[in-house]
Amino acid sequence: MPRSRLPLFAMTLALCLLPPGVLAQQENEIWAQFVAQLKSGQFSSDHIRPYDPLPKSMWVEFLSRLRQGATWSEWETSPETHRVGNQVYYLIPLTIDGARNTYCFTFLTEGWKWYFQHLESITVRLDKTAPPPVSTFPDISEAQKAWMRDEILVHEQVQLFNLLAKEKGREFAFDWFKDGVGYFMEARTWVPYVPAARAFILYLCWEQANLRGNGVTLEKLDDREAAITLDPHYLRFYSETDVGRQISAEDYRALFESIWQDRAEKAGWNLQITYQGNRCVFHLARGV
Repeated sequence: MPRSRLPLFAMTLALCLLPPGVLAQQENEIWAQFVAQLKSGQFSSDHIRPYDPLPKSMWVEFLSRLRQGATWSEWETSPETHRVGNQVYYLIPLTIDGARNTYCFTFLTEGWKWYFQHLESITVRLDKTAPPPVSTFPDISEAQKAWMRDEILVHEQVQLFNLLAKEKGREFAFDWFKDGVGYFMEARTWVPYVPAARAFILYLCWEQANLRGNGVTLEKLDDREAAITLDPHYLRFYSETDVGRQISAEDYRALFESIWQDRAEKAGWNLQITYQGNRCVFHLARGV
């Protein structure tokens, strides 16, 4: 066994030797102490040890925001608790930003000391997978899976954008992601029986709502004008994930706009985008 792993091994062994009642008491105390410190504003960044590569400062900001809008009666209930080695997980329903969801808090323990490690709004309960052989697995909602797909895609996109911008320049990087020709081909071939320009608008709405899981409202559509209200995951990722630490807000929004401008142009539409927080409105116009 490598020397560097000895302390962790010893700690894990010590935890295994503790009576279950002692561990249960510690688990109850961790959650109660965390909530009390957060509520009183006394929670210290010294009690944060995040997963790599997430920075501690991100969690300081996020927990501060949670504290400001917290419904403490929800936080002060007893969560579902699971221990795996020196980590303790708490699942608890909370109302955050007006939406109620079940969140998973992860804490790291070192003896009787504890550290906040992670907070996640999506938990896949694969611990409930049936014994092999098995072909079906515990699932989550379609909305959560849509969020996960888009978050994975956006992180890959931002990483590639940064690499291309560094090696080839920003304009080259923006151009790399323009897919208007292919997007318009999808609309024309998958949405038959309507004129191509209208097919583009209808496909845009369907693709964003049913394939991506975004909120979409088609406000107007005729031969010359269209208006679409869009509530895309993309705009929320910048403030709700660590992607905001990988790319400037200016480049992130410019990437979003360059992709959609190219798609609209290839379909014969002129596009203007206005923003309402994390929502936006596509105003499209064309000559007849």
